[in-house]
Amino acid sequence: MATTDRRRPRTLAERALADLQEAILHGEIAPGTPLRLEKLARTLEMSPMPVREAVRQLEALGLAEHVPHRGARVSRLSVDDLRDTYEARLALETLAVRRAAARFTEEDAAAAHRRIDEHVRAYRAGDLRAGREAHAAFHLGLYDASGSRWLPRLIRPLWENSERYRIASLHASGSLQRRTREHQRIVEACAAHDADAADEALRSHLVLTANLVARWLGEDDLFPGEAAPG
Repeated sequence: MATTDRRRPRTLAERALADLQEAILHGEIAPGTPLRLEKLARTLEMSPMPVREAVRQLEALGLAEHVPHRGARVSRLSVDDLRDTYEARLALETLAVRRAAARFTEEDAAAAHRRIDEHVRAYRAGDLRAGREAHAAFHLGLYDASGSRWLPRLIRPLWENSERYRIASLHASGSLQRRTREHQRIVEACAAHDADAADEALRSHLVLTANLVARWLGEDDLFPGEAAPG
């Protein structure tokens, strides 16, 4: 198991969380798998106490769920959860990007373009972990630019939960060229301080991704407006 962040975790609980999160996101620990503290502690080579705290954090992020009398397990993938997650993302992230557009600076634009470039380079090099980190840094950086104290905090667990679906269905989630073009549209709208265009570009991006994942799950499109290609 590898950490999800290039920053070294400060505590054992943080390291356990990073390792378990990475393993869940990449399917090394499959949906529905029980999270047995003693077994995980042996695998991570630490005591059960930090592992217990890490599992609690996974539950807060939506990556794990507590089953009465059985303990925690990795949350299962389902179209209902996918719909619920993206409905909340659409509400919160479009609000954040509208606020970001009003405040966007040249430094924000430069950082966003740099993260797009990092995302592209990583995927072309086959480094999926680095590509995922750059992708997260791009989106979450936009939401940080909103200036809101609460929106990035509320968005983070939704983002982490939706990453399980996006990564699991990456082969069906559209081309790198398409994703790059959509990312650039969002940045261009923010740089122009056009909140409506930024909202529309981000909404289209999220809806298309959600619909592609729904099709991967064998369901119809979840949201109108951007049909997933057949």
